[in-house]
Amino acid sequence: MVEAWYMDESQEDQRAPHRLQPNRAVSLEQLRRLGVAYRKLDADNYETDPRLKEIREAENYSWMDIVTIHKDKLPNYEEKIKTFYEEHLHLDDEIRYILDGSGYFDVRDKDDKWIRISMEKGDMITLPAGIYHRFTLDENNYVKAMRLFVGEPVWTAYNRPADDFPARKQYMKFLAEEA
Repeated sequence: MVEAWYMDESQEDQRAPHRLQPNRAVSLEQLRRLGVAYRKLDADNYETDPRLKEIREAENYSWMDIVTIHKDKLPNYEEKIKTFYEEHLHLDDEIRYILDGSGYFDVRDKDDKWIRISMEKGDMITLPAGIYHRFTLDENNYVKAMRLFVGEPVWTAYNRPADDFPARKQYMKFLAEEA
């Protein structure tokens, strides 16, 4: 099961857990109220998993690929890691399914505080369009993930500030309605 918590303000190694002391856990319900969806799937059988097929059909995820983030597997590794960790948003949902390894997605809550979501094998997350977020590997320095899209993939990340985009305005409206 996924674990999430509020982060400390330390600027040290981004791959460390960065838990507040004492820890302030974040529940799946709290993530849901931010528009973040979570599922646990069978990553060992992703190629034939009927549940993944159902999700892809129900959500209209028509495109997918698999990316491995490791210094020996990803071209321009150091540059990519820095880019992934820049606070940004997308104009479409970001869907990631962890097939192996582990890492962290950080998202902003309604009060602009960072929440760290620990992702490991079998975890699928959907971050809504317009949410400020970032990604980093954890101390294992390896993740293999499926990226899913509705239609053709759009890789554009808009670094903060990006508050004038319609996706951000729609997301802020969603947050106001959830309050």
